[in-house]
Amino acid sequence: MAIDHHHHSAPIHGVSAQRILPDEAGTRNWDRIIVDERIKSRLLSHALLALAHEKEFYALPGALQRLVILSGPPGTGKTTLATGLAEIVSKELADRGDTCLVEINPHVLPSEMLGESQRNVARLLDNSLPELSLRYPHVVVVIDEVESFAVRRSSASFEANPIDVHRASDAVLEGMDRLMKRCPNVLVVATTNFPAAIDEAFTSRADLVLSLEIPDVETAAKIIALSLEELAGIWPELESLAANSELHHQLAEACVGWDGRQLRRLPLKAMSDRKELALNPEKLTPRDLFAAASM
Repeated sequence: MAIDHHHHSAPIHGVSAQRILPDEAGTRNWDRIIVDERIKSRLLSHALLALAHEKEFYALPGALQRLVILSGPPGTGKTTLATGLAEIVSKELADRGDTCLVEINPHVLPSEMLGESQRNVARLLDNSLPELSLRYPHVVVVIDEVESFAVRRSSASFEANPIDVHRASDAVLEGMDRLMKRCPNVLVVATTNFPAAIDEAFTSRADLVLSLEIPDVETAAKIIALSLEELAGIWPELESLAANSELHHQLAEACVGWDGRQLRRLPLKAMSDRKELALNPEKLTPRDLFAAASM
């Protein structure tokens, strides 16, 4: 089992995890996430362009904002792809120094107290992240569910302290602009389930907005295959299921409309369906998998 290098006790308010890459976990998230290859290659090329040529772009003000938005329904792998991007970038740029991956949970930043939200946001964007950018050659910041961070001001609910919502969104936009100007070695990857809820001014600052979809049958079959392969690494008796591509395809067709997370968990769902299987997972059969697919 890989050692977990997430430092959950991160002292920075709003930061849920911090990792120095490359680490022993390697490119685990990048390899495990199965999405359209064009999305992966576009994302990686953009990140490398931004981080490998920070000095050149710094001389061209406004040429590159170094903000990428990944949008799509829940369970499509946006966060895994974002953290995976940091892993693969750190490996590609390892000869130029370490990469610090910072994961931000924006849900802890809004505050009931008027004005406190802006202060929290400003502290993060004006102090914490610039300090990290001085300590590490490359910093990849992942902001999950950014719609709760850069709320669309034109449709912000007026019950919930509308003025504070506006000010917090303004603070995010202004803070992001300052961060990008001051810290050319920082790349921000934001994820959203609801692109329509993000402030338009935030979206317009992005160099790249990529949409992840619910997997098609081909992709779903690959996700099921990978999940079975990982389990066969623990229970070798499952190798025949892991190698049966016709089975993976039939299961994918039985699971149309499932997101990546649900597909990945299909074998576990099947194993937890019967006591005998729960005790002896190696007894898993195609029939069990189809039963779980129809539940």
